[in-house]
Amino acid sequence: MRRENSSPACPMDSLLRLLMGPWTTYILWLLYSNGVLRFGQLKRFMPDVSAKVLTERLRMLETADLVHRDYQPTIPPQVSYSLTVKGQDLQNVLEGLNVLARKWRVAEQTGLEREAGHDTGVDAQSIAMALTLQHAKSAVPPSSMQLDPGLAGSSSSP
Repeated sequence: MRRENSSPACPMDSLLRLLMGPWTTYILWLLYSNGVLRFGQLKRFMPDVSAKVLTERLRMLETADLVHRDYQPTIPPQVSYSLTVKGQDLQNVLEGLNVLARKWRVAEQTGLEREAGHDTGVDAQSIAMALTLQHAKSAVPPSSMQLDPGLAGSSSSP
């Protein structure tokens, strides 16, 4: 018997499906970190994404009420994007995913170095814990936090 996608058993399913699209989390992170951005500014932050894909992602996020599109009928028209209240609710999720991704990257890199016979003497768990504690204790404003660019991925999937 086939299960319908409209009523998944997992309450997180629809949110995760929304976030897993190409470049979606990176767009949200940029808007969270930088505040209101115009389309050209977003595009400059994301040189590997096509204008078409960026437009599609922004429209999808606007439809999901995560991103607000502000259109000013000037010459030339000005369009800017910002997070809605619902989009701002993702702040802790994005920060947590960033910490976890960095932790896993350090562990992976340390593991690869050890496999190649280059023991750095650095314990990946210790580094990850230090990153987590540093993040938890810091009073760093969101605009100064940076998503690891290597975590953004390629044009096909961040």
